[in-house]
Amino acid sequence: MTDTSDRGGPGAPIPDDADVMSRDMRWFTYATGLGVRVEAEAVPEPRPDTEVAPALPEAALGDRTPLPRGTAELLERAPYPHGRADAPRERADALGHALVAGFGLQRREPENPFNDHRPYPSVRAKFPVQVLVRDGRHRRVLDLYRHALTGVGRQDGAAGPLEVALAGRYTRLPDSYRWFRSSLIGLELGVNLRQLCLGLDLFGLSGRLRLPDRGAAGLLTDFGLTPESEWSLPLTVALEDGGPPVAAAPAERAADPVLDGILTVNRAQDFTGSAALGPSVPAGLPRDGALSWAEVLWRRSAGRMPRGMYGMTGRRRPVPERTLREAVSWLSVPPPGPHLAAAWEELRLTAVFQGIEGHADGVWHLRDGRPTLHRARPGAAAELETHYGYPVTPYAGGDIRHASAVWFLSAHPRRLVDRLGPGGFTAAQYAAGWAAQGISLAAAATGLYARPARAFQEVPTRQLLGLDPDEMIVCAAITGTPRFEGLLCDLRL
Repeated sequence: MTDTSDRGGPGAPIPDDADVMSRDMRWFTYATGLGVRVEAEAVPEPRPDTEVAPALPEAALGDRTPLPRGTAELLERAPYPHGRADAPRERADALGHALVAGFGLQRREPENPFNDHRPYPSVRAKFPVQVLVRDGRHRRVLDLYRHALTGVGRQDGAAGPLEVALAGRYTRLPDSYRWFRSSLIGLELGVNLRQLCLGLDLFGLSGRLRLPDRGAAGLLTDFGLTPESEWSLPLTVALEDGGPPVAAAPAERAADPVLDGILTVNRAQDFTGSAALGPSVPAGLPRDGALSWAEVLWRRSAGRMPRGMYGMTGRRRPVPERTLREAVSWLSVPPPGPHLAAAWEELRLTAVFQGIEGHADGVWHLRDGRPTLHRARPGAAAELETHYGYPVTPYAGGDIRHASAVWFLSAHPRRLVDRLGPGGFTAAQYAAGWAAQGISLAAAATGLYARPARAFQEVPTRQLLGLDPDEMIVCAAITGTPRFEGLLCDLRL
């Protein structure tokens, strides 16, 4: 693809009719000049959606270290939002509980086509991000269905400090998502980073975050994550100083031109240094003691439908202002480290509110932690529904017209690159995923569902929200009151 920044003048940095699967890649080329071919004739036909990579890496065949049990009970005794669990004295046990708290199975909904549910959302419930642990000698992957850390990669090093890594596998998502898998994995890495920070925080653990540099592919080799061209560069959190060294790996290419384009984006990251993890939970939330952390994580939902139908639906109702304050508080906590904080500062938060106490229906901007009315517009939520990629049908729900708030995170791609280099494009996705998970947890605490989405048609949505022509919608989150309830099978340990 060639740079289209001049096509149609300054109001059209990329073609307005760019399809959703290639749109983000076009934004990347516009911002960086690093071209990726996205014409249909340049790539092979996608494989059937049933042909995806397995849930765990193929190398996950080693010995298993059982995870501790009783995490749910410990979290039941930890009041939301400021309570913390009684952490075991042994660091390994505390880390095990932290991983279960952040990522563990919560429930099965028998009528839901996408199971099982965790305390965070994922595209089609594929959960393409793997949680990996190494201590120098051992490399292991979080294996939730065996409630264990299963050996993967090299097991022959010297003992060393604990480190947790997050890596996403592009081929875990259906091939029909094409280049769009790049952004989806970036967003899910941001979601998973917040969950990792939350789990560590709940069990009294601290660490230092390192974002990928150009040599970070060596970690993929170290963990046995092959083919490396199917994996994102890892985000790593060292729980102790002086993690085991890993040799840098050369930049690789993929035979699949779609994956090769995705790698162009991911391997453009070149961040240096590490930074201490900051808070993942806002400090100013009221201490009402009505909920435990176990209940909040259990409640997290992206919406439900009855009888095996797809999507989500809700019911319109007045929402107290406290619900909005909760979400705004969670959105006030930046992700850790200077690079992600800079990307966070470049994100703009815009929302369509409906039926929220003390706030007119319409379009609002979040500035300096406070909602500011941009345009009173009754019916804006119903108009948004017409721009949603999953219309309401007899088989699926895409209910936007009843939503209480639809949050949009947007950014100017060239500003990101000017500030952070080409890797700033991916850093913005990490930051947006972090924010989206904050919205999810705020919704769970206030009785709402929250569905992160990238399915809104960008051009008409941008016009409705009053965004700039050179502004890209990075992520959205739909929040509302659920209409349906049903049987919940508890899977917590």
